[in-house]
Amino acid sequence: MPPLIAAMISLGVLGAIDTYVTATVFPVPVWVTFIAWASFFACGGGQRGLVKSIVSNWTGIMIATITLLIIQFGPAYPIFAAVLVGLGTSAMVLASSIPILSFTPAIVFGFASFVGTTAATNTTVVTSGINHPTLVAMAAMLLGGVFGLLSEMGTNLLAAKKPITA
Repeated sequence: MPPLIAAMISLGVLGAIDTYVTATVFPVPVWVTFIAWASFFACGGGQRGLVKSIVSNWTGIMIATITLLIIQFGPAYPIFAAVLVGLGTSAMVLASSIPILSFTPAIVFGFASFVGTTAATNTTVVTSGINHPTLVAMAAMLLGGVFGLLSEMGTNLLAAKKPITA
């Protein structure tokens, strides 16, 4: 089957499964899984892309967690938060000097997904337990990366040329 049709079917079916799973069994923000899914492809796909994407996303999440922790306990001034986010942004760029983290946007995807997760789940960086936004965002990004790999495998399987038999 043509690769575009194969991708349409693979991603469509898995997108529906992802949405169902995150709404029922594994309650993490579905949009974070889709960001991680896109990150998987942006990092080149395959097992290497999966590792690069997850490590980069998680690095961004950790930088965001540290940034928000400092903001949480610092003075409540917008300039303080702005400076800290600037420093977090600089940390993301510096981290990209490490080869596995060389695709800076994947780090930014993690940072932004963490911040969005705090808002979407009505939690803060000082929330305790399994609902901590760092854990939720990390789990969602891992799930999204796995869906990326599965969709790539499904697309390749569906698009594989079959020999014509007589």
